[in-house]
Amino acid sequence: MASVSEPGIVVAALGDSITAGSPGWDPDPVHRSAAPAPESQYEYWAARADPRLDFRNCGIYGQRTDEIADRLDVCADGAEVLVVQGGINDIAQGRSVDDAAANLSQMVCRGRELGLRVTLANVLPWNNGYPRADGEIRRLNGLIDEISRQEDVSVLRFCETLEDEVRPGRMREEWTSDGDHPSVEGYRRLGELAFRLP
Repeated sequence: MASVSEPGIVVAALGDSITAGSPGWDPDPVHRSAAPAPESQYEYWAARADPRLDFRNCGIYGQRTDEIADRLDVCADGAEVLVVQGGINDIAQGRSVDDAAANLSQMVCRGRELGLRVTLANVLPWNNGYPRADGEIRRLNGLIDEISRQEDVSVLRFCETLEDEVRPGRMREEWTSDGDHPSVEGYRRLGELAFRLP
């Protein structure tokens, strides 16, 4: 929480289960686990590192980029910063990587149209999808870098922050809870090491 003398920066975090904080947290109380762990969110750790940040968690488990895009205006209302994250569910559901990239680009452009500072997160390694999905994840991350250059927005390096140097294409075991999502330690790394205000 920001102090009275220092106004907070409202950050709209828009994405899928990685933004939501799965499996330990969900912004919707109906979908939270029996033992919810708020520290199972990168937003929790980023706000601890920078108390000015006031996160609005708009993550929904299982959503593709087209579904995430439909929620942008509602999530971003009243925010100053927009974090766009998504793409793994497009890959998991056999959707086009090019379409996912186009949706992410559209969200970046829409955020800027709304006058927001925008940043884009790249896609995490997916242990349970390795090696089948690795090529598509790498291709989508390359397209995310292209969007970053074309639209002059920063990229949060989620993939590089959790990728195992010894086993490329996968998260390090202690940084994933289930092979799909980060562990609390993984989310801590994303919030403290990868997150940067645009």
